[in-house]
Amino acid sequence: MSDHAPDSASLVRQAANALASGEADNARALLDSVISAGQADASVWLLMAQARRLLGDHAGEGAAIDRALALSPKDLGALLAKGDYLAAGGDARAASSFYTAALQYMPRYNSLPLPLQEGLRRAQSATQRLVRELEDFVRSKLSERGVAAASAPPRFRNAVDIMFGRKRAYLQEPRYLYYPELPQIQFYERSAFPWLDDVEAAVDDVRNELQSVIGGEFKPYVTQPADRAKRDQQGLADNPDWSAYFLRRDGADQPGAARCPLTIAALARAPLTQIPNRTPSILFSKLAGGAHIPPHTGMLNARLVGHLPLIVPPGCEFRVGNDVRSWVEGRAWVFDDTIEHEAWNRSDRDRYILIFDIWRPELSEEERACVAALCEAIDSYRGRIAWDA
Repeated sequence: MSDHAPDSASLVRQAANALASGEADNARALLDSVISAGQADASVWLLMAQARRLLGDHAGEGAAIDRALALSPKDLGALLAKGDYLAAGGDARAASSFYTAALQYMPRYNSLPLPLQEGLRRAQSATQRLVRELEDFVRSKLSERGVAAASAPPRFRNAVDIMFGRKRAYLQEPRYLYYPELPQIQFYERSAFPWLDDVEAAVDDVRNELQSVIGGEFKPYVTQPADRAKRDQQGLADNPDWSAYFLRRDGADQPGAARCPLTIAALARAPLTQIPNRTPSILFSKLAGGAHIPPHTGMLNARLVGHLPLIVPPGCEFRVGNDVRSWVEGRAWVFDDTIEHEAWNRSDRDRYILIFDIWRPELSEEERACVAALCEAIDSYRGRIAWDA
């Protein structure tokens, strides 16, 4: 190359300017010079693909995109170009493969150049459209086979909804102890806990005892110990909007237990979680009017949590995973609190429920004893590591 010959970078800039001016022939010639000199990277081949497309050379465009991907398989521009190329040729399913790969860059969307942002939006729209088309086709075929959405088993319906992105696959995420190989169930079937009959039968007595202590000392449900590092805990820490009146806390009776003997008696048959200095907890939970408990997860998946709704204004809802339900006074339920959950009180009045924790029915007596022993062993450690429930 002579001292006056343009370098490859200059040729690439000239080619890009030529493309911007619609001079595809000129751009192709300039890029051919760069390629012949062995200086072509993925960006050069993408410019060549653009020039070939403007020249109506469909095969040449595809070959240039493939050269770009061969040099940089994860390049966002190359992935989008290949998706666009396949979509233009009518192969929406193959295009979706490259569009889906491109969508991994969505978290960086705001920092990307405008053309790449537009490409990601196009990829997202095309992928969603294909998923909906596939979903409609599959659901139609299932209906022909007698597997109608309304009559299919609930777990199967959820599986199909998750497959097509209508629901998320929520899994247990305990913050303290993960006990493996337990079923991932958001709300348990009411029939699995026959002792709830006793709890529901006592709802009037329990509500009366609640009303006798409503004027008492309800404290924020989530508190910050003075000897631990401060954590916001999604706005829950020391927030009186979500407060509690404990009858039993960390396995120990509180003064409220003596004032609410019928509530304690209603839980006599419940398999309350027994872990010294940790569980069970039995409490009246207050959620102030207009308050929201943000998404969070519980401490250990060896237990489940029960709710008995006592005073529930309209507009109070509870979500566990994908399942959103409204509390109904006197109707109890049991759920896995290590699956993401949140609560709303959209009324202008306070909502009150009874909360208690129980052993998972899947755990044997031996396993329950082992979990309790593990927690006791951790609690007996007085080193510098804080591992608090």
